[in-house]
Amino acid sequence: MARSLPPEALRRTVDPNTLPLRSTEEHPPLAGLIGQPRAVAALEFGLDILDQGFNIYVAGPPGVGRMTGVQMFLEARAKNQPTPPDWCYVYNFQDPSRPRALRLPPGRGRELQRDMQRLIEGVRREIPRVFESDEYNARREAILKEINQQREEILRRLNQRAMAQEMMVEVTPMGIAVIPLLGGRPITDQQFAALPPAMQELLRRRREAFEGEVKQALKEIRQLERAAQERLRRLNREVALFVVEGLMDDLFEKYRDLPEVIAYLKAVQEDIVENVDQFRSREEGAPGLPFPLPLPAFGDLALRKYTVNVLVDNAEQQGAPVIIEWNPTFPNVFGRLEKESLLGVLHTDFTLIRAGALHRANGGYLVMPVEGVLVNPFVWEGLKRALRQRAVEIEEPGERMGLLTTRTLDPEPIPLHVKVILIGSPLLYHLLYLYDEEFSELFKVKADFDIEMPWDENGMRDYIALIGTLCRKEDLCHLDAGAVARVIEYGGRLAEDQTRLSTRFAEVADLVREASFWARKAGSPLVTAEHVRQALEAKVYRSNLIEERIRQLIAEGTLLIDVEGAKVGQVNGLSVLDLGDYRFGRPNRITATVALGREGVIDIEREARLGGPIHTKGVLILSGYLASKYAQDKPLTLSARLVFEQSYSGVEGDSASCAELCALLSALADVPIRQGIAITGSINQKGELQAIGGVNEKIEGFYYTCKVKGLTGEQGVIIPEANVRNLMLREEVVEAVREGKFHIWAARTVDEAIEILTGIPAGERGPDGRYPEGTINARVDQRLREMAETLQRFGREERGERKAPEAREEGRGNAGGGNMSVE
Repeated sequence: MARSLPPEALRRTVDPNTLPLRSTEEHPPLAGLIGQPRAVAALEFGLDILDQGFNIYVAGPPGVGRMTGVQMFLEARAKNQPTPPDWCYVYNFQDPSRPRALRLPPGRGRELQRDMQRLIEGVRREIPRVFESDEYNARREAILKEINQQREEILRRLNQRAMAQEMMVEVTPMGIAVIPLLGGRPITDQQFAALPPAMQELLRRRREAFEGEVKQALKEIRQLERAAQERLRRLNREVALFVVEGLMDDLFEKYRDLPEVIAYLKAVQEDIVENVDQFRSREEGAPGLPFPLPLPAFGDLALRKYTVNVLVDNAEQQGAPVIIEWNPTFPNVFGRLEKESLLGVLHTDFTLIRAGALHRANGGYLVMPVEGVLVNPFVWEGLKRALRQRAVEIEEPGERMGLLTTRTLDPEPIPLHVKVILIGSPLLYHLLYLYDEEFSELFKVKADFDIEMPWDENGMRDYIALIGTLCRKEDLCHLDAGAVARVIEYGGRLAEDQTRLSTRFAEVADLVREASFWARKAGSPLVTAEHVRQALEAKVYRSNLIEERIRQLIAEGTLLIDVEGAKVGQVNGLSVLDLGDYRFGRPNRITATVALGREGVIDIEREARLGGPIHTKGVLILSGYLASKYAQDKPLTLSARLVFEQSYSGVEGDSASCAELCALLSALADVPIRQGIAITGSINQKGELQAIGGVNEKIEGFYYTCKVKGLTGEQGVIIPEANVRNLMLREEVVEAVREGKFHIWAARTVDEAIEILTGIPAGERGPDGRYPEGTINARVDQRLREMAETLQRFGREERGERKAPEAREEGRGNAGGGNMSVE
């Protein structure tokens, strides 16, 4: 039998006196994830196992604390782990287009950067001073003087040989010129032109013959100059090496435990010595330009190759890094090559390499929303490649598309040791698992976040810790015991369960924040139950405009809803409208009409293409119930139509199938249904009521409808027995039930529901196969029998009318045949 629910069954409450606190300020802070034992176990496993591919996908709906909870879990774990090394990019003296990556202990990357800066400052200071010293100038002048003396000697001998042949040599900017003599004096062009042709030819042949000796002299002079340059280069190298070695000895000693750094320092020393001329000038400017550039961005470009680009600095890091990348674009995840404008031309070098989230998280944990990873171009493919290769490369996105053909840098890849945690919905997890073969190889651990947790002592204690931690973190007013009790009850309301609490902590936190606002506005040091109630009412008021308009239309009679009297084939069903930030229940008039025919039960919503597949399924199950219960000894012959009156949008779900069946039974039995009672619930083919969603909103929606039209004390709602545990009704509705103004019944079967709706017993089939006289089932069974017999009788009559004309036609045919035969 259906039962009327007492007020105590309609809402679970928390007695503030049973809570172990006076305010949340006294309670210890939150420690770890709450209400997620399955997710915690998965996270611990995924973080402990170090094999390749055991990255983690955290699945769950928004608002359950996925990001915040995972961040807190990782930070608590990471602080006890070793701090990862620093990473630097330095100039590659063998291949400048491929900068080298250096690994250093935490904090030493910054030291190396400062040491190199001091080294270059010292070299720039000492090199000019040494090369301007008297000792260096004396040695240089000695080399130049010796070379000049040898050069002069070669030219003197060459000139002597020329004089012996009545010629002389003259050194010009274009080389050595041979000039004939005439009378011991150099001949001019005018004099040469005035000579007889034979004499001109003689002088020309004499000069040509001497040019061989000139070429030999020039060759000797060039050899002398090359030898001088080599001696000067060795001198410069010797002097530079003396200065640089003195400056770098301390660095070699300091970094002797880092072979890669020592190799780099040796390359720096060699390059400085080989290119010492770039340090000899004290003027700053861009190399190769005829004028200095005072702008800092262009100063000392040639010396940038000696700087150290600290890509990842873990000097201040305590433990392993936990990086949350909210905007996982390609540059933000994998790093980028920045560019600067030099005289209108974009320029880049290894000092403009910037780290991405993978670099900063290397040696620790990287957390990203999977939606951002998937929607940003190239990020998903790049992430999979980095995890497969265990290395992170910095490249231009245009290179991936084949659009960038200009020369750019190719930094050396950095080894990658990171746990990647993607956070997203369960749907995206399953789609990736099905359609991406590599996903299951790289993300082998799934951490499912539940939307509910047990409502027990531990659950309430966790809620208290959560509230207290939130108040401390955001400087909110702490809650007293009464306010905490109301927040816990709100968690039960969100979960729609008297034994479970919701883990949608974002909504719980919003309630605490709003209640703190009202408390401070009232000047209260603590949030009380009244402030929580005020916050809840204000939240509803901000969002329930449409609900109020619908109630207004019902009260005015525009939307036809009866809450008094009784009518045949008409019942109040209940639906839920979800607006995103707010959802509410509203009654819907459902009507059924019955007539002779063989069409069966016709769903007008489906015929009008307004009914969804689940609603259609409910109507088909309803037809199955009718056939199973009433068509065992006769055919089910009827033409019935079901419709949601004044419904102009889509109808989905099967929670109205019980109401539709009751309307149809009322029409068949010709028994009126009490309009002050609404019903919700789905049915199976056995006539059992099944649980539905939104039961609280549906009950409250009908209650407020009855309230605006006038409570009579006879109104109420029938719900499935399975939904009793889901009741967390508003206090106003519970109080109305306590005062007898409203009622809520729980039913297990359609028979129990129809008895409440009509006030007439449903009736059970007896041993003879019949239902007790006067019951609902007996009336329905009798009506269906009468309809089947009537339809059968009409069928026989129709068949008889068709046969009579055929028989007459047949007789005339026979007569005609006889006449034809006589003739």
